[in-house]
Amino acid sequence: MVFKKIVEVRKNEVRALLFSFFYFFCLLCSYYILRPIRDEMGIQGGVENLQWLFTGTFVVMLIAVPLFGAAVARFPRKRLVPVVYYFFILNLLVFFLFFKSGLYGVWTARAFFIWISVFNLFVVSVFWSFMADLFTNEQAKRLFGFIAAGGSAGAIAGPSLTAGLSTVLGPVNLIPLSILLLFLSVVCIHLLLRWEGSVHTKSEESEAQQNVENTRIGGSIFAGFTRVLSSPYLLGICLFVVLYTTLSTFLYFTQARIIESA
Repeated sequence: MVFKKIVEVRKNEVRALLFSFFYFFCLLCSYYILRPIRDEMGIQGGVENLQWLFTGTFVVMLIAVPLFGAAVARFPRKRLVPVVYYFFILNLLVFFLFFKSGLYGVWTARAFFIWISVFNLFVVSVFWSFMADLFTNEQAKRLFGFIAAGGSAGAIAGPSLTAGLSTVLGPVNLIPLSILLLFLSVVCIHLLLRWEGSVHTKSEESEAQQNVENTRIGGSIFAGFTRVLSSPYLLGICLFVVLYTTLSTFLYFTQARIIESA
């Protein structure tokens, strides 16, 4: 089998591996098609105002994360994960109609900037949480590297598509392509859920696993915050993310100033 030369995959895992690879590819390709449009709209309001857009993103995330936590606590994964992506698809469609109608202004552009930033944070975190639930620890060690490569390929393909098609179609007309890729991600989710159901036998272990998958997680909307604060390991990850984000933001502002002065 050709995949065994690249990744240690078993016969009954090949479909799941390919679906997961394509899922992450479509997801990041969708985002990276939108990112240049977001950056252009952010710079239109002036580089000096970008700090307020980042502040707005932070505020929206403070509101959205507890709400998402409440949804996770109340709905099973099989229902929640596809709904999250359908929600973002609907939002993208609304923005596209606004842009095509010509009824948008600077505040619509700013809302789009913030929304895309939130979109990026949510869809990637939901992807990896779904992967963590779908595969066992042993499978994750073997397969996650190859799956992550799908995201890297999507991150390369997205800007390439934008660069090649934006002059022909116009930046705004690339949004439907992003919507299509996001929809293909949802198709992959359903295929992966079907695969998951097909590999389960009627043993007590698999029945228990299916019960876990269909059971609500429970807990309060702030349970995630308290879990992080009580874990040195998770706090260390938070520190890494803070340092990484600080450096990335500094580089982003430098890039924006270069583009504005060009």
